[in-house]
Amino acid sequence: MSELRAPENPFGTYLKDRRTRMDPAAFGFPADRRRTPGLRREEVAQRANISPTWYTWLEQGRGGAPSADVLDRIARALMLTDVEREHLFLLGLGRPPEARYRKNEGVTPRLQRVLDALDPTPALIRTATWDVLAWNLASTVIFADFGAMPPEQRNMLRFLFLDPRARAAHYDWQGVARFVLGAFRLDSARAGAAADIEPLVEELARLSPEFRSMWRDGKLPSMPHGETVKHIRHPVLGQLAFEYSTFAVDGRTDLSLLVYNPATRHDAERIAAML
Repeated sequence: MSELRAPENPFGTYLKDRRTRMDPAAFGFPADRRRTPGLRREEVAQRANISPTWYTWLEQGRGGAPSADVLDRIARALMLTDVEREHLFLLGLGRPPEARYRKNEGVTPRLQRVLDALDPTPALIRTATWDVLAWNLASTVIFADFGAMPPEQRNMLRFLFLDPRARAAHYDWQGVARFVLGAFRLDSARAGAAADIEPLVEELARLSPEFRSMWRDGKLPSMPHGETVKHIRHPVLGQLAFEYSTFAVDGRTDLSLLVYNPATRHDAERIAAML
């Protein structure tokens, strides 16, 4: 039995694989008289605005390492997802690309179905700037009715610092606020969204003296970021505890899935009854 061997030029092999999956007609190229599927090398080079010879050398493993700018052009030309783009950089340069934040107006119906299937466990999807894009029914019962808010107001920091309901819900609001603010700093920095959070930071610093003081303090979270236990005081159900976890959304480095799993069966039953 023959051994499975890795390609001698994995970078070039990856480029060729992605190129052959492209539909020429979708980009205005003639689809007839092609010996192989997908785009030709010169067509990818045209879309990436680089020399056809240079692109050919890249597929053949010649000419040295490409620059980050060239890889970005090729990634756009081949319409790579964020995950595919990162893989391209790892193959071509041995490192991931710099964080690139892209705004999003919503989530796919598939992601919304995932949220809905989690009821009675509260769950929502947020951006790197902590705007809430999607949520399920349980999250509206436990936290806030995001659907009743104007889209520009659906931000977790804005809710925490400006809404009295958030302050009343937390037993240690100061500690929670400091931790959340540190986690927000990390998320926005990792996603390359520093410029995008400036309007929000300026607004909150103007409206909330506590935010202004904590933001200037600049401390990072001391608790583990990703999984922890969250205790809240619900106006109807009273004390509730949740195992809080954050998950990356596959193929979307700018989105996070937040799941608040009831810590006890009794809590889950009480939430289900309210739904």
